[in-house]
Amino acid sequence: MPQQEMREAGLPAMELHELELKVSRRIPAPRETVFNAWLSPDLMAKFMQPSTTRVGPSTVENDPVRGGRFSILMRTPEKDVPHAGTYLAIDPHSHLSFTWESPHSLDDSVVSIDFAEPEPGVTDVMLRQVKFRSEQARDGHTQGWTLILQCLEETLG
Repeated sequence: MPQQEMREAGLPAMELHELELKVSRRIPAPRETVFNAWLSPDLMAKFMQPSTTRVGPSTVENDPVRGGRFSILMRTPEKDVPHAGTYLAIDPHSHLSFTWESPHSLDDSVVSIDFAEPEPGVTDVMLRQVKFRSEQARDGHTQGWTLILQCLEETLG
């Protein structure tokens, strides 16, 4: 719901900006390998999948530098879903942060990913995204990121 409609409905305008999600996964691969997968267009094409019904790899273009842009065209049986963003921070092997432009997130939505290696060859991935159009959009993104992390593990396995 647009901010003006929220105000007219008596809802606080900032409420949607406060919506966030957190998804984590332990992946049996070294932290450097997991981190680098998020910057590799070839690997991103394999794990950036929007649903369990995979039509084929996504189309990915990537300029993995601070201020660089990426675009991902995820394929589903029904339609192609465009995603894009700008890298805000790239701290090798420990942290990524980028804007996330998708049909169901706000334009200034931000994704942050932290990578930790609690033991050799095992990486804990903690993904956080803020700012959504609605609780339903947030919940859909939670499902999407959960699947993406699962696909990442399968791709690296």
